[in-house]
Amino acid sequence: MIRVGLLLLLSLSVLPGAWAQTSFPAPVEGDVVVKNFRFKSNEVLPELRLHYRTVGKLERDAQGKAKNAVLVMHGTGGSGAQFLRADFSERLFRAGGVLDATKYFIVLPDGIGHGKSSKPSDGLRAGFPKYGYRDMVEAQHRLLQELGVNHLRLAMGTSMGGMQTWMWGELYPDFMDALMPLASLPGPISGRNRVWRRVVIDAIRNDPEWQQGNYKQQPPSLRTAEQMLFLMGSNPVIRQQQMPTLQKSDEVLDKYVSDALKTADANDLLYQVSASRDYDPAPGLEKIKVPLLAINSADDLINPPELQILEREIKRVPKGKAIVIPLGPETVGHGTHTIAKVWDQHLAALLKETERR
Repeated sequence: MIRVGLLLLLSLSVLPGAWAQTSFPAPVEGDVVVKNFRFKSNEVLPELRLHYRTVGKLERDAQGKAKNAVLVMHGTGGSGAQFLRADFSERLFRAGGVLDATKYFIVLPDGIGHGKSSKPSDGLRAGFPKYGYRDMVEAQHRLLQELGVNHLRLAMGTSMGGMQTWMWGELYPDFMDALMPLASLPGPISGRNRVWRRVVIDAIRNDPEWQQGNYKQQPPSLRTAEQMLFLMGSNPVIRQQQMPTLQKSDEVLDKYVSDALKTADANDLLYQVSASRDYDPAPGLEKIKVPLLAINSADDLINPPELQILEREIKRVPKGKAIVIPLGPETVGHGTHTIAKVWDQHLAALLKETERR
């Protein structure tokens, strides 16, 4: 989810008190602190705080194996809170929903560097360990262990979380019954996907006012970075409808950036976008044992279907399937991954296919 996994969710955060009005059990928030967490860079953080939200209650089978746990991973710049938006949670977590929270135990973690988990802006700034996606997945695994989850009914994620879903299937192939990555590709960050990330990274790193991460106020390059995130986040049809004139285009863009700058931090964003450097599940796709359903949308500027990467690589996943949802009135570009009504019927079919009998 580039800030809904970066994008759509910036202005749609969940407010305290809103949970009481939902049609599903109230989320429970908490933190797990991992002592002396060693990153793949060999850096060590004495205390890594992992924030999470859970919805529902964990159930086990007669052998003590968790049987109803669902892990949902967010995108770049997001947090687990984004999945409490009505168009996701009210559709999926409600009674009778595909992920009915009276039946499932849903875990919504904040990834390293995101939300209320440990991140550069907590104080270490550019001294924070240089984390990658592999570190984030390992931390998620540690979090689940602390929560008593020794098996997943389903692992799914959006954008960055979708990419980490592929990694879960390779790194912990026996840990889940099913996988559903959304808005992602099973290959390295390359081409235009790398270019927009480099624009963000270079804008911040080459800004004299960034001061090697020790700025006293946010550097001007953060504005350029936010503009790039806006550019990549939606489809051209919606943008044209929103911004039919030059004046309206400037107005909408300026409003988005102004709102984003109220909470954004240059170091946090730099780390978040840079973390994708170690992502490449392509060499190990055959290691994925369980049924995997990958869902993308045809209007996703970050993962365009004309590349044919998903269609080609899914054939290497033993039990893999892929669906590309066509452009339509309910798709919103990359952020379609969080509009559950567009794809929840496919999730229902995956859960039915992988039901324990």
